Amino acid sequence: MRRLGAHRRRSLLPLVSAVLGLACATAGRGAPPARPTAGAAGLEQAVHDLVNRHRAARHLASLTLDPRMSQQARLHSIAMAAGRTPFGHAGFDDRVKALRAARPCPRVGENVASNLGHRDPAAEAVRGWLESPAHRDNIEGPYDRTGVGIARSASGEVFFTQLFCGG
Repeated sequence: MRRLGAHRRRSLLPLVSAVLGLACATAGRGAPPARPTAGAAGLEQAVHDLVNRHRAARHLASLTLDPRMSQQARLHSIAMAAGRTPFGHAGFDDRVKALRAARPCPRVGENVASNLGHRDPAAEAVRGWLESPAHRDNIEGPYDRTGVGIARSASGEVFFTQLFCGG
């Protein structure tokens, strides 16, 4: 089973999606940092490496892994894995605001995925993203920083969020 979702924000115009009161909205307002489990940290690094390998093959600059962006991505994946938010981009406005509070980020993109039962869940998520034009656009886009967050649900489903930031 594989699910994918891509969201891109191309300008500084106000976002129009609903702002939800989710756990990811509390980041930067006294919420403790979400630390990845050892397995999730390895998957996060694997996603980062696979995306940069793809970018290198296309002669694109590597993305720098930003811990603040990974924190936002991780909080979203945790919320999806816990069932506090539906699979998708709910709360994207809040993640963008948190990123922009830390540093300028005029262009933002987000990919989400989930999968269950795959031997290499990170490779499966990246493979799915690369097969989708909107997700591939984010991966190959004019970004210089990224954050990756992964969480596993009680049933073992793995939730992925990758944020992209650039000017």
